[in-house]
Amino acid sequence: MKFLDEAKIYLKSGDGGAGCMSFRREKYIEFGGPDGGNGGRGGDVIVEAVENLNTLIDFRYRQHFKAQRGHHGRGQDKTGAAGAPALVKVPVGTQILSEDKGEILADLTKPGQREILCRGGDPGYGNAHYKSGTNRAPRHADPGWPGQEIWVWLRLKLIADAGLIGLPNAGKSTLLAAASRARPKIADYPFTTLNPALGVVGVDDNRFVLADIPGLIEGAHEGAGLGDRFLGHVERCPILIHLVDGTQEDVAAAYATIRNELAAYGANLAEKTEFVVLNKIDALQPQEIEDKTASLAQAAKLDDPGAVFCLSGVSGAGVTELLRAAWRQIEAARAAAAESGAALDFTGAALETMYTPLEET
Repeated sequence: MKFLDEAKIYLKSGDGGAGCMSFRREKYIEFGGPDGGNGGRGGDVIVEAVENLNTLIDFRYRQHFKAQRGHHGRGQDKTGAAGAPALVKVPVGTQILSEDKGEILADLTKPGQREILCRGGDPGYGNAHYKSGTNRAPRHADPGWPGQEIWVWLRLKLIADAGLIGLPNAGKSTLLAAASRARPKIADYPFTTLNPALGVVGVDDNRFVLADIPGLIEGAHEGAGLGDRFLGHVERCPILIHLVDGTQEDVAAAYATIRNELAAYGANLAEKTEFVVLNKIDALQPQEIEDKTASLAQAAKLDDPGAVFCLSGVSGAGVTELLRAAWRQIEAARAAAAESGAALDFTGAALETMYTPLEET
């Protein structure tokens, strides 16, 4: 499946049905009269967040969605049927933006959440509606009102509990593969990961979702490398796991590069809870690990160098300790979100179906 996180689509709700102008004419009925029914309301355009989608690839092949127009009224005071709505199914975590991307029209963060983007047109009245004591035989009926039509942008922001960030080749995909059953592409060259990937992590009978985004480089906020567009997928994460390649000579500079890009991107990413991780310790000597841990702690302004996690995604050393610490923070974040009524709690077997690995074909 090819991953697509942004698409532009056209939406149009149904026009209202026209009212009918009709008069009752029956044998043995001495006095007839107007009996034209009203039209039916046009169908709405509704977007719904569903669990079994994790990409917007379907909208590459279909960009136009139109609801059914309302049926016209008929004689004998028959009201026209309402038009059928158009239901647009999108992945959980999709934002609906205006055509100029200046306004968020909807933010679908829960399975089953629905929003009406375009309301159907009002129906027209038939001539029976205008009958009165002074106007016994009205000879006019209304046409239906037109529906709404707009172009909108769909932007998918994956919902995960923790996000992996770091320079290219920092070992993010290796850690994701070691911590979950996801199988992202792993190679010894930069920008191996071209699209975000998700994995369900299990630690001590607890589960959470871990997101791996393509690596950042200096100047990513200006479009260098793959740019910073994929950072949107970690905006919803309560914590960030910042991986630094321990085989680099200057780990402090590598850490500062990513922090600068987070600050330039905005969206409060630089203020999120961060786990600083020295990766690839299997390729380092004990003294090198100690020196680089101290350097990272100083760059991250940590009082205790022990707050820097040391691990190896290849050998698995230190992975469990990191995941346990991440879970404790995630659990606290979920509890705080539940108190505020904004909890996004995707736990249990549903995670296995909602967050399958995203593969490129």
